[in-house]
Amino acid sequence: MKSLSQCAAERILIIDGAMGTMIQRYKLEEADYRGERFKDYHLDVKGNNDLLCLTQPHIIEAIHKEYLEAGADIIETNTFSSTFIAMADYDMQSLAYELNVAAARIARKAADEYTAKNPDKPRFVAGAIGPLNKTLSLSPDVNNPGFRSVTFDEVVDAYYEQIKGLHEGGVDILLIETIFDTLNSKAAIFATKKYFRDIAQPELPVMISGTITDASGRTLSGQTLEAFYISVMHAKPFSVGLNCALGGEQMRPYISELSQIAACNVSCYPNAGLPNAFGEYDETPDHTAHIIEDFAREGFVNIVGGCCGTTPDHIRHIAEHVKTMPPRPLPVQVEELA
Repeated sequence: MKSLSQCAAERILIIDGAMGTMIQRYKLEEADYRGERFKDYHLDVKGNNDLLCLTQPHIIEAIHKEYLEAGADIIETNTFSSTFIAMADYDMQSLAYELNVAAARIARKAADEYTAKNPDKPRFVAGAIGPLNKTLSLSPDVNNPGFRSVTFDEVVDAYYEQIKGLHEGGVDILLIETIFDTLNSKAAIFATKKYFRDIAQPELPVMISGTITDASGRTLSGQTLEAFYISVMHAKPFSVGLNCALGGEQMRPYISELSQIAACNVSCYPNAGLPNAFGEYDETPDHTAHIIEDFAREGFVNIVGGCCGTTPDHIRHIAEHVKTMPPRPLPVQVEELA
């Protein structure tokens, strides 16, 4: 079977679309989230989408398969909030490791099924590592700028446990995504290096995807795109890119800039436009696909897909629009010329 790197050298790879958008279509209620195991739980858990890997695994598997059927090469585990820090919102810190293992196994099963159907198009599983609901760079207290609600070591420990669960569950890639605070992502990178050093095994490829939050072209913690890239390039990621916050049209100048400076693959999975007054996304699959096609034609990207508001229809259209486009050529490295 071809490796991830071989596939990326041959074509633009397709990553899946939004998990949350698809879960919303099921119109699940509190009892659905609880399942039998948590039917007497002391807190409401509706909205804890990651918990569905334990209580409604067939739904998560069905969503993965919809994206695979649409043409996704890479599917993301349903683990955006599966750390003991984020799960504290539901008093479910103790479930973090179990959630990651379960989610990875669900995605692995679906990906392997589709690879078996067509070995010439192998499918890969990316372990989704979200940004956390706490930040290391900003104070949550406007009256005390030096205050932090979490320490660097605590963030490392949270990500370490998540990475352990994802790896043992069978993912192919680690995806550190939706980064609004680069210091959080550096803790995730450190945790990755530490975990694989501790188990004395080769590291999995790492994808890193940041979020530009507004027209200033900066992350929420204030970094420019170039500063963000320079801050994480030491990890030698398989790819670096942008996702979330913006639609493709708003993301264009930043993807263009990143394609000029990145020494690795460039990924882009924007929202389906900007949200409307009701917080919903109206951009049609065909419109999103035309924007992504333009990125491909300009040689900006190696990996494309969708974030908030995107569906299997968006992914199907994107895959169709870029299938004949060559991937962005990787720059020649200095050490290769030596």
